[in-house]
Amino acid sequence: PRHPDTVLPVLTGLTPGVCPVFTKHCCCGEPSSPVGAASGPRPPSRRGESGGTAGPGPLSSLLPSFCPAGNIETNHNLPPSHKSRNNILRTSLDLYANVIHCKSLPGVVTRHRDVDILIVRENTEGEYSSLEHESVAGVVESLKIITKAKSLRIAEYAFKLAQETGRKKVTAVHKANIMKLGDGLFLQCCKEVAAGYPHITFENMIVDNTTMQLVSRPQQFDVMVMPNLYGNIVNNVCAGLVGGPGLVAGANYGHVYAVFETATRNTGKSIANKNIANPTATLLASCMMLDHLKLHSYATSIRKAVLASMDNENMHTPDIGGQGTTSEAIQDIIRHIRIINGRAVEA
Repeated sequence: PRHPDTVLPVLTGLTPGVCPVFTKHCCCGEPSSPVGAASGPRPPSRRGESGGTAGPGPLSSLLPSFCPAGNIETNHNLPPSHKSRNNILRTSLDLYANVIHCKSLPGVVTRHRDVDILIVRENTEGEYSSLEHESVAGVVESLKIITKAKSLRIAEYAFKLAQETGRKKVTAVHKANIMKLGDGLFLQCCKEVAAGYPHITFENMIVDNTTMQLVSRPQQFDVMVMPNLYGNIVNNVCAGLVGGPGLVAGANYGHVYAVFETATRNTGKSIANKNIANPTATLLASCMMLDHLKLHSYATSIRKAVLASMDNENMHTPDIGGQGTTSEAIQDIIRHIRIINGRAVEA
């Protein structure tokens, strides 16, 4: 049986690099897959390079409530009036909570083992507010927007997530020693929300110390919550801890919409069309989407198959020290799905 929300427009039209290949496999790679999806180029705007931007109207009309997405690249050489398409997507749909799960995977050799961290990043304000101007020649001011309402909202999300997943500690990451008003407000909101969850330990940590603690003793962290820019940095550090960007999935949640992607939002242009990209992050993002749709049995089958394949070093792609190809890895995962589902494995 197919869930009514799984006929999904996949955002491949403006996603260069490896994303179109991955989304093709996620949606259409297994003909007998129990969950169906329809992929096609559904970009937020095809006028973005020449002056147009995507507003909330076109985006909300294109997307259903749930969508897997590749990273949408914006040319950095364009003038400041051209906003980041990824940023437009997140703010227009109010995808306020970016969540990634950095967890050590079987068969992947890393410096640290037993890493298991949930990172909750505020996704709609902070340094990503796109409010910059040149006040006088040679002097640029960039505004960092922190609001009480959105800080309370993301803190509440982090504590609820910790409670629902049986986590015991939430760490708020900030720079309130320097940005006393902006980050000070964020920290105060986290403390206010923490008071309503006395059974969950709350601590706060300055962002520069956080990065040092992550690379030296990451096992101390459980759930982390932080403003937008710090979340981008911490997401990438944590992805590196467990093996790299090809292994970690991410999700963006709002009250109406949810978009699922790789955690580090990397297009992988340098390895496009080389058949060496790691499909794990995109497949795990698809599992997060299926869980969100409450199709837990399908998500579990795919996730188990990915982990079983990861345990086979012959299927490791070059990013994690192997010589396997993208197509070999995906075919091996499909083989494991068939085994898990009790279907005959083709010779």
